Amino acid sequence: MFEWSEESPRSWFAFFSLLAVVFAGLYVAWIDPDSGMGTPFVDAVESISSNHELVMMILLVIFGVAHSGLAALRPAGEKLVGERAYRVGFALVSLPLALTTVMYFINHRYSGIPLYDLRDVPGVHETVWLLSFASFFFLYPSTFNILEVAAVDVPKVHLWETGVIRITRHPQMVGQVLWSLAHCLWMGNSFAWVTSFGLCAYHLFGCWHGDRRLQSKFGEDFEELEKRTSVWPFVAILQGRQKLPPDYWREWMRVPYAAVTIFTLGAYVCHPLMQRFSYWLDW
Repeated sequence: MFEWSEESPRSWFAFFSLLAVVFAGLYVAWIDPDSGMGTPFVDAVESISSNHELVMMILLVIFGVAHSGLAALRPAGEKLVGERAYRVGFALVSLPLALTTVMYFINHRYSGIPLYDLRDVPGVHETVWLLSFASFFFLYPSTFNILEVAAVDVPKVHLWETGVIRITRHPQMVGQVLWSLAHCLWMGNSFAWVTSFGLCAYHLFGCWHGDRRLQSKFGEDFEELEKRTSVWPFVAILQGRQKLPPDYWREWMRVPYAAVTIFTLGAYVCHPLMQRFSYWLDW
């Protein structure tokens, strides 16, 4: 839940201050071509092959191993250094690798073999836009307390069944499939399809990996949740295992979803800026 009455101005000041420090450090240590490690990292991966699709897959594998590996080690790591310190360490590893993968995708999105071009077909742009917009409502992290994400509040693993979880137990996987479908429809080349295959395959692995970690942490409580939800969208509802309450729409009327809407629209408007930034990095 997200309740305004429980929010502290001091906590949000700490959140934005921490965010500024992290991004400043990320720029100096990773992004800046003169001082950062990002460019040598990409150069090292590109030295393996000149094929952009293969380089993209290697970047995805490196990110996946780091991201899922650290998630698997979370219980032991939190006992060793504490919840906040482990979350910060997790972010310091995941953020640079995620940024590198995104920037490489933007720079090489029209590489590879052209397969088709549907951009001038009526309705395609609107379909791509709607699919991309919808994808972010699934891709949003599984907590409404963004202060936990930044470790201002103590990060926790949550078990919940409302909102999007009634539709699918793994919304980020569904969001990734929608996003990938939209971008493959728009770009129509082998690089887009290879990238989308890698992203979707990783998120499908994440379904198993996430369920395994929730089973380990929550035991029978997770098994009860599993009975009433499904990985694939709407399956549990169609099978009668999940019942939508009459006022189900209220579960979507949350402040974080308003923030998701603003962010998604902003990301669309800022596509040219993202492209300029990625070109400047030359990854």
